[in-house]
Amino acid sequence: MSATFDPASPDFLADPYAAYAELRSRGRVIRYEPTDQWLVPHHADVSALLRDRRLGRTYQHRYSHEEFGRTPPPPEHEPFHTLNDHGMLDLEPPDHTRIRRLVAKAFTPRTVERLRGYVEGLAGTLVAGLVAKGGGDLVAEVAEPLPVAVIAEMLGIPEGDRAPLRPWSADICGMYELNPAPETAERAVRASEEFSAYLRELIAARRADPRDDLISALISAHDEGDRLTEQELVSTAVLLLNAGHEATVNATANGWLALFRHPDQLAALRADHTLIPSAVEELLRYDTPLQLFERWVLDDIEIDGTRIPRGAELALLFGSANHDPAVFDDPARLDLTRRDNPHISFSAGIHYCIGAPLARLELAASTRALLTRAPTLTLAAEPRRKPGFVLRGLNELEVSVV
Repeated sequence: MSATFDPASPDFLADPYAAYAELRSRGRVIRYEPTDQWLVPHHADVSALLRDRRLGRTYQHRYSHEEFGRTPPPPEHEPFHTLNDHGMLDLEPPDHTRIRRLVAKAFTPRTVERLRGYVEGLAGTLVAGLVAKGGGDLVAEVAEPLPVAVIAEMLGIPEGDRAPLRPWSADICGMYELNPAPETAERAVRASEEFSAYLRELIAARRADPRDDLISALISAHDEGDRLTEQELVSTAVLLLNAGHEATVNATANGWLALFRHPDQLAALRADHTLIPSAVEELLRYDTPLQLFERWVLDDIEIDGTRIPRGAELALLFGSANHDPAVFDDPARLDLTRRDNPHISFSAGIHYCIGAPLARLELAASTRALLTRAPTLTLAAEPRRKPGFVLRGLNELEVSVV
């Protein structure tokens, strides 16, 4: 196993794609001892395994920790795991099916299209504020506030309550990295407790005084006997808030950094705004905001002659799959006109991102607003990348408007 795949290395985090190419050359599945996982780097395998029902996001619907050969999480982490384990991202059928069916109504393409005016108006306002200052941090000024405000508006979280949402989300998402440090777990537990307590109060208020929002709709579904528990309500709201903006924030930052580093592609996009839809897809592929998605092996499987036993964990490498030359012509090249682009940045199978239509709308809206209102936008300083591997993004992206 080459040392080039090293999620703790700053060089790897700066550019993991060369290491992925080496992984793909080594085979279809590679044992990685530091995290006790099997790495899956090829697009065809990642795509197929995301749909394979012998794998699961959880195993607790079929096995106890002991039966599965795994150590239970520490008791002090319980608030995080209670919150996380009742969200549909970490559930399997039938619970996953039941919750997703309820939530899906809010994220159909038709429903999302009704948000277009609000999303585009907010994107324009945020970019106008950035321009008025002559520039600033694109992450803090545009990339973060847009999707946070949109998903909070959908859920029905009052504007005055939204300040802690992003910090809570960041602390909780720290637990999705490989081998999180003890202090990371402490922050995640604290955020889980605070976020859950806030949502229980909001749910009580909405139960007494329903509004035209998603939390009220989910409460109504629960009251009509659709078996959505209060914990599932809390966990679903947190998941939607976290997933509803985390990837979009990182995709915006990663995408604009890629454009700044490829001035020919940025110039082409500025000259032809009809490229925005294909540009959004290509930027999601080129520097993938979610680099890895994990699956538990529920029943023995075999990959290219290698037996992977029940109880093992697979690390499906989205970033590698999105740069697989077997699927993408010249994958290291940023090509905003790329048409054959079956990237898997939104996952696949039953856990395909329910918010993909909304994410695409937000990314297109912020891109269009920046192209039209800030046509001279330039990179003002070398950005600092976030230290994590699984969620790939930037701490800040300083830009100037000349």
